[in-house]
Amino acid sequence: MSEYKAVIIEDEKKSRELLKSLIETFCPEVTISGTADSVVKGISLIKTVQPDIVLLDIEMQSGTGFDLLQQLDQFSFEVIFTTAYEQYALKAIKFSALDYLLKPIDVQDLQQAIRKATEKRSRGPENINLEQLVHNLRHNKAPKISISTSEEILFIEVEQITRCEANGAYTIFYLRNGSKVMASKNLKEFEAMLSDHQFYRVHHSHLINMREVQKYIKADGGMIEMKDGSRVSLSHTRKEEFMELMKA
Repeated sequence: MSEYKAVIIEDEKKSRELLKSLIETFCPEVTISGTADSVVKGISLIKTVQPDIVLLDIEMQSGTGFDLLQQLDQFSFEVIFTTAYEQYALKAIKFSALDYLLKPIDVQDLQQAIRKATEKRSRGPENINLEQLVHNLRHNKAPKISISTSEEILFIEVEQITRCEANGAYTIFYLRNGSKVMASKNLKEFEAMLSDHQFYRVHHSHLINMREVQKYIKADGGMIEMKDGSRVSLSHTRKEEFMELMKA
């Protein structure tokens, strides 16, 4: 028996019908309660159906999925973005720890995304991750990053991050107030999110906020001292690029 209501907002008819068919076949816990092919119709559908899950195309003829979200006041649903373009706005999505599916949609990826969405819904209607994404979009920037730890989800202002350090499959965030946060994602994922915000990978284990650099120390093969007094190694293969970035 289906426990969760979902809607699909997708302007391409074939993609819309295929996604509906895949969910009906492989995700029996979800009922498709409606579909829409535009931003305006999608907004109306969400307000009418009050779904648990919204499968939302990012790029539509009538606008983007982000345009749709910015016109809503309440976010008592989980959203799964769909896109044919791997790089299209994915940084904004990842910043807020939200899910997305690449077209053509893989059944296992779909099932995993639906499972995660239903698990979140079972914990309650509030969706602070989605609220954070919309806040970032409305301010035309991504001032906060969503960091999942083993116990909670933190929303940290990017400018408060001094540096990030790899720790196996995890990442340690060092903040300007002296505190540390262990995130349950690897450094490469955060590098992709933060590279547009003056963060640079100076070493395979270190990603630093360039605005927090105090000085470069020539001794010991080259070290970078941050404003908090900490020091990190600078890879010799990245020294030239680092110096150019510091001059910019």
